[in-house]
Amino acid sequence: MSENSSDRLIYRIACSDSESSSQPLALSDASPKDKPWDKHRAFADRVQTHYAGSDFSDYARRLNFCSQLLEFGFGMDADDALKLKLKSARFCRVRHCPVCQWRRSLAWKAKAYQVLPKIVEQYPKHRWLFVTLTQRNMPVTELRDTLKAMNEAFQRLVQRKTWPAIGWLRSTEVTRGKDGNAHPHFHCLLMVPSSYFSHGYISKSEWIKTWRECMRLDYSPVLDVQAVKSGNQPSSLVPELLKYCTKESDMVADREWFLELTRQLHKMRCIATGGVLKEYLKELEQDPDELIGKDEDDQGVNEGSLYFNWRRQEKRYRMVKD
Repeated sequence: MSENSSDRLIYRIACSDSESSSQPLALSDASPKDKPWDKHRAFADRVQTHYAGSDFSDYARRLNFCSQLLEFGFGMDADDALKLKLKSARFCRVRHCPVCQWRRSLAWKAKAYQVLPKIVEQYPKHRWLFVTLTQRNMPVTELRDTLKAMNEAFQRLVQRKTWPAIGWLRSTEVTRGKDGNAHPHFHCLLMVPSSYFSHGYISKSEWIKTWRECMRLDYSPVLDVQAVKSGNQPSSLVPELLKYCTKESDMVADREWFLELTRQLHKMRCIATGGVLKEYLKELEQDPDELIGKDEDDQGVNEGSLYFNWRRQEKRYRMVKD
């Protein structure tokens, strides 16, 4: 960014500060696309409160310092608007930290968006299915055993002769029912041969029957299966596949439920891959090393730094003045 552009940007920031009383410029006002920072950090404060005084008090301490200060590179885009790019931040990496969960999901999605087109290019004639596998809700205290049973059932499903996929990606989501019970389910992206719809096609009723047998249930579970239309990219399913393991609203709804959820999900993986997709997507099975993120267009945003700190009472990030 040129010296004139930098001077013009700093002048505009100073004017914004003076026009909004004595308060420093808010991050959400400086860059509307960064407004989610306020939302996720506010939820993190509530999760921290849940952890405080519990057997997870160390998590509370780590969340307290997480993402308190954000450093952004800055510049101006073609429309002369402020352009920010996160350069550094301290993350706690607590599994159920709303900020870290959000950044982790962004990292996974970025990787999937990068890799899936390469898979389609390598297997242009193959088709894609989106399958959701569930079972009945249960008390959150039974969640760990239930997920283990679902994982074992999924392995039995994959080993069946009728299993149609040559590659798959599976994510786990746990939601909280109105009655306080836990609802675990698998979201699965399956890559199947082009011949699937003429030879080896599995109807929804057959999927339900097979999943019931693999889960060894005495009832027919709810299940959904959708085919990605021919010619469409499987990338359209990435937001649903790689969203949060647990919604932020469910985390803060009930303290005891959330603490038990933390115990039940301790060291359990929420993403798994298999078949020919494993070599492409195996990185998704691990916690991303980098939560900063990389934009496709970082040009002109690293000439200097702007800092924003978290105002807990106000629930907003505001610029740090020199």
